[in-house]
Parts: sequence; C-alpha cells; structure tokens
Amino acid sequence: MTAEAGEDWTAHLLAVRDRQDRAAFAALFQHFAPRVKGFLVKSGTSPAQAEECAQDVMETLWQKAQLFDPERASVATWVFTIARNRRIDMARRAARPEPEDLPWGPEAEPDQHAALELAQETALLGEALARLPQAQRALIEKAFYGDLSHSEISEQTGLPMGTVKSRIRLALEKLRQSFEGARG
Repeated sequence: MTAEAGEDWTAHLLAVRDRQDRAAFAALFQHFAPRVKGFLVKSGTSPAQAEECAQDVMETLWQKAQLFDPERASVATWVFTIARNRRIDMARRAARPEPEDLPWGPEAEPDQHAALELAQETALLGEALARLPQAQRALIEKAFYGDLSHSEISEQTGLPMGTVKSRIRLALEKLRQSFEGARG
C-alpha cells in the first residue's frame, strides 16, 4: 500500500487495528507524520520537538489502534487529537520544574524592613478600598481578587461594558491618589 491522494485512511487504520498490518501503518505514517510535524511547528513547537512528538503520535497510533472507532471520528481527527494532546502534555512538562530544579533547604529569612513596608502598604490598600463607593469597590474586587475580565464582570453584573470600565478606572485613580497622599 502506498500513500496516495484519495487513500482510504480508515481502511488502513482498521487494518492496523485488526491485523497489525505493517504496510498499512507505513502508509499512515508516510501520510500523517509530516502533517503532524507541520501542525506542531505552526503551533509554536520547535522543529526538533515537533519531530519527536510526531514520532510519539505515530507510535501511539500503532499501539492504541484498537481504540479507534470510525463511527466517532475520522482518522485525521483522531490523529490530530492525539497530536494536540501530546503538545499540551509537552507544554505542561516544560512548565513544571524538574525535581533537581526545586530549591532545597530552608528559605532565606525575609527582610524585616521589606516585610514591615509590605504590611503597611497592605493596610493602606485595605483602608483605601474601604473608602471607595460600594459600586466601585465591588468591581475592583471582581477584577483583581476574582481575576475576572471586564467582559466577564459586565456579564456577571449586567452592567454595560463602558460602565464597568469607567468605574474601575475611577476606582484605580482614587486608590492611586490615596497612596500618593499617604506617602507624600
């Protein structure tokens, strides 16, 4: 079997699934491996990592062919779903520190002056927030403590986007003035 245009990829994958057909797998590999690599490179993966990931995807296709169900997805959808999941796994592994990268031993003692300054600024912020009008304070709390975007706040509160933005802007200006007044 060769990978030609119009090839029946479902038949090839079923042959791999049902009979461990190496020729069918070779045709699938020849067709999908370069496409998976291209997909990964376009999504920001380095060419070397994309090559490694494409190899892993194709190995998964061989090892887990019995999981393929042509009623649920096309071969291309199944292959690219595996590729997408592998890319996500790679990104998670890259973001997670390896055990040898973790700091060991006791943490350094915090600078007492810096700790006192932070405590004072936190108290000032609490006082400044308490002085804000309730409508502004509620939006600031949703934006910063709730980590909500302006559009999410607008949806949640039913307020127009412009109102949300202007109340947050006014509240931030009042907070800035409070800090400047306390320091000056």
